[in-house]
Amino acid sequence: MKHPTKQQGFSLVEIMITLALGLVISGALIQIMLGNNVTERLNQAVASVQESGRFIISRLRNDLLMTGRYDILAPELNRATDVVIEAAYVQNNPIPIVGDFISDASIGAIEGASGANDTLVVSFQGTTDCRGYKLGYAANEEFFVVNQYFVTGTSLQCRGFDGRVLRGQQVAVGNDSNKAYTLLDDVHSFQVQYGVTNTLAAQDNSSVPVRFVTADSLAGLRASGSQVVAIRIALLIRADSDINIDPVPSFKLLDEVAIQPSQKRLFKQFETTITLRNVKNFIRSRNI
Repeated sequence: MKHPTKQQGFSLVEIMITLALGLVISGALIQIMLGNNVTERLNQAVASVQESGRFIISRLRNDLLMTGRYDILAPELNRATDVVIEAAYVQNNPIPIVGDFISDASIGAIEGASGANDTLVVSFQGTTDCRGYKLGYAANEEFFVVNQYFVTGTSLQCRGFDGRVLRGQQVAVGNDSNKAYTLLDDVHSFQVQYGVTNTLAAQDNSSVPVRFVTADSLAGLRASGSQVVAIRIALLIRADSDINIDPVPSFKLLDEVAIQPSQKRLFKQFETTITLRNVKNFIRSRNI
């Protein structure tokens, strides 16, 4: 008579150990997956804010390089006014300040109080304003353009004007000058400084900036014969992402007091200096 085969199996202790090891391994895998997800979101946030920064710096550089340009010999220039006088006005006032324009005295470079956003205004001869508008001029005509850059909420915007309208020489026609165009969202600080030359009394023909100042100093410096030949811009941009950064670092833009955003999000600071080649050439020729 055969005895029944003895059955082998796991003890309760072995099963409990196996389950515990399984939980540890599963937990580690879950942590790795969560970590990878956070890393991917962080990389996406960094990429988005970098792209935004590159875009706006490139856009502003392309716009501002035209500052102070006026060519009275350009065949496309609209000659409905005395272009010699207009050329002198644009070349001597590449950065308009508050009070320059009789039709709207509020249009001009402004220094934001206590670290608030600045307002930048530039003038030049061009084919369109910063929004791409012709302001009533023909397709190929060039005219006296005034562009205003400012922040509303957290949107960096621009608005374009016909300089002849601002000077009271003609009535506005064409596109609405009060309509602002958004260049970039999630801009939490926009700061501007101006590189100025020596005064006329210094007899410095180099046309290089000797220092950088804020907009509230421009009136006095212009009266003494200094001229803006460079613009320094700094922006603080928030990434388009809900990823949390805690604690958020502080940021110091140009000469402003360091600021720390209240939102626990990814922020990045961008800065550039733009040489105004048209103004520099004018200053050199003026000092010959």
